[in-house]
Amino acid sequence: MNIENLKTFITLSELKNFTQTADRYYIVQSTVTNRIMELEKGLGKKLFIRNRKNVELTEEGLHFLSYAKRIVALEASAIEELSMLHTFSESLRIGTVNTVYDCYLGQPIMDYIRNHKDISLKVIIDHSGTLLRMLQDGTLDLAFTYIPLKKAGFICKPFHTDDLVLVTSPVHQEYKDGVRQSQLPDLNYLYCDFMIQDNGTFIRDLFPKNYSFPFEIDKLTHLLPYLLEGIGCTFLPRTLVQNYLDEGKLISIPLLDFEAPTIQNHIVIPENRIDSHALGLFLESVGADTEDTV
Repeated sequence: MNIENLKTFITLSELKNFTQTADRYYIVQSTVTNRIMELEKGLGKKLFIRNRKNVELTEEGLHFLSYAKRIVALEASAIEELSMLHTFSESLRIGTVNTVYDCYLGQPIMDYIRNHKDISLKVIIDHSGTLLRMLQDGTLDLAFTYIPLKKAGFICKPFHTDDLVLVTSPVHQEYKDGVRQSQLPDLNYLYCDFMIQDNGTFIRDLFPKNYSFPFEIDKLTHLLPYLLEGIGCTFLPRTLVQNYLDEGKLISIPLLDFEAPTIQNHIVIPENRIDSHALGLFLESVGADTEDTV
C-alpha cells in the first residue's frame, strides 16, 4: 500500500477539497485524484462521495481513516528509530492526555531532558482512545490516559487521583453559597469535553438533554484565561487550579444537591517495554510504581 496515497487520503479527509490537498503537497489536482483512485482500487471500496460542492468520506472511508493514520504513524516511527540508532543510546515515546501533562508531567519531562541527554524523548499529547491505539500499535512506549487498558500484554496502574471542582472568578460572588444542579443551565458554563474515568458524559449529563453550551474548547488549560478574566465557570481538576484558589484568583463553587466524581488517570505500559532503561528512568522521575498489574 503506497504511503503517499495514504497521506493524501488523510489530508483530503481533513480538508475535503481536492485543490487544497494538491496545494498542500505541491502537486497538481489530477495527481490527488489518481492517488485516491489507486487507493480505492486496491481496497475495492469507495472512500469518498464527490459532488460539485462537497467531498465527504463514505462509511468505508471513515472506517479506514483510523487504519490509514496508524499505518502512516508506524512508518514515521520506524524511520525515526532508524535515524536515531547512531545518535542516541535509547529513545522513549510517551503519550499523555492534556490534563495529566499540564498537572504532573511538565517539570519531570524538563528534568529528564536535562539529566539524560543521550536519550531521545518524544511526547505525544492526544485523547485517551488515540493514545491507547498507538500503544497497541507499538508507536508509544507508555501512555497516561483516563481510560484503563485491561488487556493481556499490558501493565495498567492508577497514576493520580484528583478532585473535580467547579470554579469561577471571585467577581461572581453570587455563586459563593453554592449551586443546585437545576441552576447550572443559568450559569455561563465553559465546556470542555474530556474523559473522567469510564464516564466521559458526566458534565453533559448534568445539563438538560440537547443543551447548547455558550462556549466550548478542546483543552482544559485553555479555559483558565477566560475564568481569570471573569468569564463563566467550569469544572477543572483541583491540581490544575489549586494555586489560583490559594491566591484568591479563583473561587470554588459548592455543589448543593449533587457531587462531582473524582478523576482517575492511569499509566499503561506494554510488558515487553517494562525493562527498558530509558523507560525505567522516566517512571522513577514521575514517581510511578508498576510492580503489580491491575
